[in-house]
Amino acid sequence: MFALSYPTGYTLTAVLTRTYIHIPGIAEPIEQELWLQGAEDWYTLVENPERWRISEPYLSAVLQGAETSIEAYEEGNYAYFAGRLPVKEHWRAYEEFRQDVAYLDVETDGGSQITVIGVYDGEETYQFVWGENLEEFPEFIHEFSMLVTFNGLHFDVPMIYKNFPGLALDQLHLDLCPTLRRLGLKGGLKRIEQQLGLIRDPDLEGLSGREAVLLWQAYRLGHDSALETLLRYNREDIVNLKPLAGLAYKRLREKTTALRPVR
Repeated sequence: MFALSYPTGYTLTAVLTRTYIHIPGIAEPIEQELWLQGAEDWYTLVENPERWRISEPYLSAVLQGAETSIEAYEEGNYAYFAGRLPVKEHWRAYEEFRQDVAYLDVETDGGSQITVIGVYDGEETYQFVWGENLEEFPEFIHEFSMLVTFNGLHFDVPMIYKNFPGLALDQLHLDLCPTLRRLGLKGGLKRIEQQLGLIRDPDLEGLSGREAVLLWQAYRLGHDSALETLLRYNREDIVNLKPLAGLAYKRLREKTTALRPVR
């Protein structure tokens, strides 16, 4: 029998620990059936292995997968889940890894050069600037278990790989652009913020990625205040990702875990 031990900080709102679709051979219909039968999380599942009315080889697979998942989770092995969960389902791990999230946004010169990388850890902001401390970013980002971005899968991460070819980002990745679209929230980051009533600094109202490029150009021409404005703009982008991630997680959790009969 697997030793049942709920970890410190475990919450009933967690979704990753009741997820089974990352286990090979286990699809959403089986996951839903397990929930309907009362297998609310991995711990409950492995505590009573004879209880579940799931045919073989699925039952053996899910029991073994749950035990392995508990081990990985309690070890903080985020890469185990990042490599097995479909990318669009990485949001499920947000609650469990909330304390190790990097809310991230990249600014560029309009081409392939990164000018600023902003990271918000939920409390403090860290910014890496080309020509100052950009080279410190690769070591720093490995401190985190999950990345939260807006369109990062298509822009920020590819841009980071172009500038740091040897860097491997193995974290879970919650990209809010496609995730919020699943919830009916469409458009760019600032449009979605407006829809939800998130307020930015009035001094930065109307600034966009294009203006961010112009601010960098102005800074390179000797206008130090332009960099200050660019860093403030970048900070607004990353700080607002946190409430958006919380909203997306809450709504998707409600939508995903609503039990319904499997036919």
